[in-house]
Amino acid sequence: MKPWHNALANTDASLEKAIEILDQAALRIALIVDSAGKLQGTLTDGDVRRALLKHLPLETPVCQVMNSNPKTAEQGWTNSRILALMEQHEVLQLPLVDQSGKVVGLVNLHDLLNKHRYDNPVFLMAGGFGTRLRPLTNNCPKPMLKVGDKPILEQILLNFVNAGFHRFYISTHYMPEVIRNYFGNGEKWGVTIQYVHEIEPLGTGGALGLLPHNEIDLPMFMMNGDLLTSLNLHSFLEFHESQGSVATMCVREYEHQVPYGVITSEGSQVKSMVEKPTQRFFVNAGIYLLDPALVKCVEQDARIDMPTLLEQQIDSGKPVNMFPIHEYWLDIGRIDDFDKAQAEVKGRLNG
Repeated sequence: MKPWHNALANTDASLEKAIEILDQAALRIALIVDSAGKLQGTLTDGDVRRALLKHLPLETPVCQVMNSNPKTAEQGWTNSRILALMEQHEVLQLPLVDQSGKVVGLVNLHDLLNKHRYDNPVFLMAGGFGTRLRPLTNNCPKPMLKVGDKPILEQILLNFVNAGFHRFYISTHYMPEVIRNYFGNGEKWGVTIQYVHEIEPLGTGGALGLLPHNEIDLPMFMMNGDLLTSLNLHSFLEFHESQGSVATMCVREYEHQVPYGVITSEGSQVKSMVEKPTQRFFVNAGIYLLDPALVKCVEQDARIDMPTLLEQQIDSGKPVNMFPIHEYWLDIGRIDDFDKAQAEVKGRLNG
């Protein structure tokens, strides 16, 4: 059993608080209970993302978003019975309750089975110059800058390794020897690492043409090498596979407040006035899952950016989906971002 107590949230909690509990517990589920500890519902990544897609405010009571009729297992059931119920309803977790309905545990599929090993390839983009981080990047590739005691790229790699992934490809361009000398063939982490090198920059999608296409046989993760995130990789993969899309892009919600009063009108007649409205958009988070056929359509040495590649798929009628991220995410593109990452890592260590 994992520490399921960390996944408990009260029925009067806000969606924001429930997301915080969901992320910190790292159990892929939050258990919503009343004051007596009785289960009232559950909250999963899927529930949160559906709420985000509806642009529900974070102040929304979690009871309006949760699954109020979750499947449960009873205290005293055998593992075989619990596993049969999980397979029947295709769930990864089951709250464990006593006869009164009080939560007494949480059963996770990974507690019943051996840790799964995923064969999906992972492509990490580490060829950028990091010009906005100079002088830090004068003698060091941006992905190799240390946040805490590890390079950014190693922290990304470890997130995938800890989730069960073991097939890695890394693209290089600027100071490739620094990256190759540090990571080698991946033996240190019990994984395999292969490298592709861009002699000339090929854009954010061009490196796909340098991969050994005959080896890309499953949906492939593609991620910028300057991101820190606690994205649930399993949920991302499950979503992509369930949608049948040629590509899935992770997105973040971005808010922009117009600093003026906004007027709508018909001709010269004012119809409405809104003072300093806030607009919300979904923006590209730099993490993708790509169908093998899409990877293989990029020709060797072709220069292309990912937005262009995905727009081509959309224009040809192929489905491209988005996956909202609610977990921690930070793009280390500027000195301020780098300093923020250092402070947050230091805070976690001290906390």
